[in-house]
Amino acid sequence: MDSTRQRARGTLFHTRVGEFHTRVGEPRGDELLPLAMLAERHPDLYARHAAKYARRQHRLRERVIPLDCTWADVVFFSPIDSTVLFDAARSAGRQVWSGPFWTLDASLLDPDRCCVRLMRVTRGAGSADPGTEDDYLPLTTAVLRAVSDVTHRALERLRTIGPDEPLLPWGDVPHVLHRGPVPLGLLRESRPDS
Repeated sequence: MDSTRQRARGTLFHTRVGEFHTRVGEPRGDELLPLAMLAERHPDLYARHAAKYARRQHRLRERVIPLDCTWADVVFFSPIDSTVLFDAARSAGRQVWSGPFWTLDASLLDPDRCCVRLMRVTRGAGSADPGTEDDYLPLTTAVLRAVSDVTHRALERLRTIGPDEPLLPWGDVPHVLHRGPVPLGLLRESRPDS
């Protein structure tokens, strides 16, 4: 199915980490899979990736309204380079990932299988605030440009995060959600400061 909407232009990011500071391992196969598919195809990898949701399993059942699926059915991308977020968390004394990440040209994704989810975290909460249908936007070039700058709120929360607070680096950062797998051949590996 090819979209009737114009494809978005811009760069998306996907950090290759487990619990924000440990490498989960190399992907298996030739696709980046959402958690629901990972559970079926690679239960051992699913267990390691699902551990990120141990205290917020409700998130996996949350509906992604415009894509008519659940959180577990999508692959997440960020419109923001994660090194900016991780540098802010490091300034608060937190240990975070400094390894490779992937970039993806947004125009390679079918916009009918994608949306942008606006995110917010209430200070001290263990998960992002619940979303409403107003928190979803279509993946377009204009929307991607509008959400591609990290906000002061996101940086301030990470710079002042306490040692016992959940890190949630992308908690205040819009998510680009893609329903279903994404071919690994579309992704390019990058390293911080490269």
